[in-house]
Amino acid sequence: MKRLLLFSISACAVLSLQAAEPAAGSDPKEVAIMKTSAGEMVVEFWPDVAPNTVANFKKLAREGFYDGTTFHRIIKGFMIQGGDPNTKDPAKSALYGTGNPGYTVRAEFNERKHVRGVLSMARSADPNSAGSQFFICHGPAPFLDGKYTGFGRLLKGDDVLDAIANTPVTASRSGEQSQPTRRVVVESIKIVPADQVK
Repeated sequence: MKRLLLFSISACAVLSLQAAEPAAGSDPKEVAIMKTSAGEMVVEFWPDVAPNTVANFKKLAREGFYDGTTFHRIIKGFMIQGGDPNTKDPAKSALYGTGNPGYTVRAEFNERKHVRGVLSMARSADPNSAGSQFFICHGPAPFLDGKYTGFGRLLKGDDVLDAIANTPVTASRSGEQSQPTRRVVVESIKIVPADQVK
């Protein structure tokens, strides 16, 4: 099974989510509170440049899709990657990096830079292959600019980003030094009005 830069699609067929519209009455000033086993992070969204990607992330979060997943790929100074439903089951470690929600979302490449704290979608070689996997930049990654869909940024929890990025890692199945030696769990992602966050 081929694993690419940030995300490999599983062998199962996927459907394309061509134009996921934000839910009626949804507030573009919502944020995500990401509770992890390493602490809490708060992320703001960029619906002005990636409306379908933001809508998809919020939908999955509200459904509890991310609850119990892990950050399965960690490269200090680069990024922390999560959102694979396979990571809920330690017995499926051979499949980590291949999971998705059963459909894909079209790319919304934009001019926002991949700097520290940026939330972006992981994908395979196909630009339109993103589904549920995301990453948060731990450092600048200009080589991703215009090639991956940045759709938000960290507002709070920079220390948590550091803590996760500093998780000890070992070689993954591909030989990359990125496989955490302990589980860093996404306990929940809650979508709330921005004014509820102090």
